[in-house]
Amino acid sequence: MARRFTPILKELLTNSTNQCSRSLIPTRSVTYMPRPGDGSPRAVTLLPGDGIGPLVTGAVEQVMEAMHAPVYFEKYEVHGDMKKVPEEVIDSIKKNKVCLKGGLATPMGGGVSSLNLQLRKEMDLYASLVNCFNLPGLPTRHENVDIVVIRENTEGEYSGLEHEVVSGVVESLKVITKFCSERIAKYAFEYAYLNNRKKVTAVHKANIMKLADGLFLESCREVATKYPGIKYSEIIVDNCCMQLVSKPEQFDVMVTPNLYGNLVANTAAGIAGGTGVMPGGNVGPDHAIFEQGASAGNVGNEKIVEQKKANPVALLLSSAMMLRHLQFPSFADRLETAVKRVILEGNHQTKDLGGISTTQEVTDAVIAALD
Repeated sequence: MARRFTPILKELLTNSTNQCSRSLIPTRSVTYMPRPGDGSPRAVTLLPGDGIGPLVTGAVEQVMEAMHAPVYFEKYEVHGDMKKVPEEVIDSIKKNKVCLKGGLATPMGGGVSSLNLQLRKEMDLYASLVNCFNLPGLPTRHENVDIVVIRENTEGEYSGLEHEVVSGVVESLKVITKFCSERIAKYAFEYAYLNNRKKVTAVHKANIMKLADGLFLESCREVATKYPGIKYSEIIVDNCCMQLVSKPEQFDVMVTPNLYGNLVANTAAGIAGGTGVMPGGNVGPDHAIFEQGASAGNVGNEKIVEQKKANPVALLLSSAMMLRHLQFPSFADRLETAVKRVILEGNHQTKDLGGISTTQEVTDAVIAALD
């Protein structure tokens, strides 16, 4: 006599069979085959920076040591009130090609140049990348947020070309070039292609700045034709901000000129959990600098520094990005998995995430969570 199953029992049996099948699939990825010598330790320039910088970079150092990661740090003291980045620091980054940095305070007004901008221009770090995504265990207003903001880093409103025309009248130039617009668009589409992303959205204000942002859009459209498998769209920056806070899940990869990208990345970071947990970096043809993804110039306040309660998560995840960049994928996976495990458990969170933990307590928890 044939057995009869109720629809509910049949569904339970089917789900159980599928789960068993999935459990038999190995979790380890297909073997990564390095080239001979790829396991040699790599030198990384380390700039602790200002404010909370030494706390969060110190957390990274401890976790790297606990993992026995194949990197070692060349540490330099650089602070935002310096007139320029010391030559020995520039030489170290050029030699090592990779840098990890804490926040560098940028003085407001007074004609003092931002050292963050100096580093980006000196190394031609034309692409800023910030990944804003939901972390399981961290409640947010929106779910299914996974946005990558790719921002042109060397021109636009950040060109630094300002002068006083006459007393009381200041002119600040926004510079947009075909060369820089094309290469940031290429980087955005290449990133989407290599990371199985489905959509690239160009953010602009070409309805007002018809020549400057028009040139940026023209470049994006030309590059988009070379990637027919990736959907391309455009959005005006003010509408973009409204859409971000109402329906952020609609966005995938976003490519922007300089200033818009700064605003969009910080907005997306706030939506996904805060700047304290969002990783990022800056990359050019030959060099890369990894740092907190959004508000890179934010060095915290004195109270957080005194209490030693800075959130190290953003820089730890940025360090995982750095390890992948250095072609150490298994170490990156271990670090990222440990951080996500600590967030999911919810027992060790700093004040910005609703907890009371110190930087050291979060760091110890991540180390304990390492596989």
